[in-house]
Formats: sequence, structure tokens, C-alpha cells
Amino acid sequence: MPSGRVHNLINIAAYSVLAAATLILSRQDLLTITPVQALNFTLAYAAGTFLLSPDLDLADGRVDSKRHWGLLGFVWVPYGKLFRHRGLSHSWVLGPLTRLAYLALLITLVVGVLRYVVPGMTLPTIPQPISLKFIVPLVLGYFLSQWLHLIADGIRPDHGLRQGARKLKLQRSRHRPARSRSRRA
Repeated sequence: MPSGRVHNLINIAAYSVLAAATLILSRQDLLTITPVQALNFTLAYAAGTFLLSPDLDLADGRVDSKRHWGLLGFVWVPYGKLFRHRGLSHSWVLGPLTRLAYLALLITLVVGVLRYVVPGMTLPTIPQPISLKFIVPLVLGYFLSQWLHLIADGIRPDHGLRQGARKLKLQRSRHRPARSRSRRA
């Protein structure tokens, strides 16, 4: 399996090809992307590649994504203990969502502590309404970076489904009564 640096190089190369193709298509008026959409995609793709990689399930060790967090890298150690390597955290939909949910939980805890310690403090808010033109590039950039990592690891989109089916089959075989080998005549 590729190392963290190889995963990063794969994602950088794929981004370069995608950016070049997007530029060519937009110059030929076959695709229209605003600068904000391009920035959102790029930021989400970079975050997914460098900060929120599927290998954070190894965060109790030396993982590039944890190191990219600098002094805050320690906050990913519990995530690494929650998920076994290449388990749910390496599934195509739930894996990326677990990292976002974990990050949202951390942010919620920090905001809660800040509001408790400094009750009058005003915190930034998310502008409403949020348009799909703003959200879709973020989602695409993040998930594409995650999926390229999983492809490089040789993990297919049905990874979680196959594991679940295998476990279910194993559980069923454990609970079946043993059949008698002798036949009565």
C-alpha cells in the first residue's frame, strides 16, 4: 500500500490533470466555473488530501495527516483509537463522513468551552442561505480526494458492503446447529 507521501503525490498529480482539463474546457466555453467554485473545490480537495485523509485511523502513530495538523495533531489520536485501520474509516461514503463528524464534534466542544469561559464573546456565524453552487464544489473536492486515496489503497466502493456481508455470513454459520454426519438407514 502507498505511503502517506505517495498518496499525497497521487492526489496532487490528479488535481493537476483535473485543473488542466477544467481550464481547457472552460476556455472552449464547454464548462463554466466561477472563481469561488474553483477555490471551494481546491480548499476542500487540499483539506481532504493533507488534513483529513483516511489514514487518520492510524493517528496514534506517525501519520502525515496528523503531522500536518502541527501541535493540534494530538486531537486525532482518539479518532485513531475509535476506528480500526481500513475498517469503516476506509469506506467510500461513511469513512469521509466520520472524519467530518469527528471534526464537527471537536469544533462544537471548542465553541462550547469558549461560550462558557467568555459568555459575551461573539463567534463567527455561517451566512444563510448557503447555495448549492457554494456547497457542491466543497463536497466534490473533499470526496474526490478521499476516493483517490481509497483507489490507491485498492479499496473498491463496495468495501463496507462486502465486509458486512462477510461478517453476517460468519455469524450465521456460527449459530447453525451442526448437522449429523451419519445417515440412518
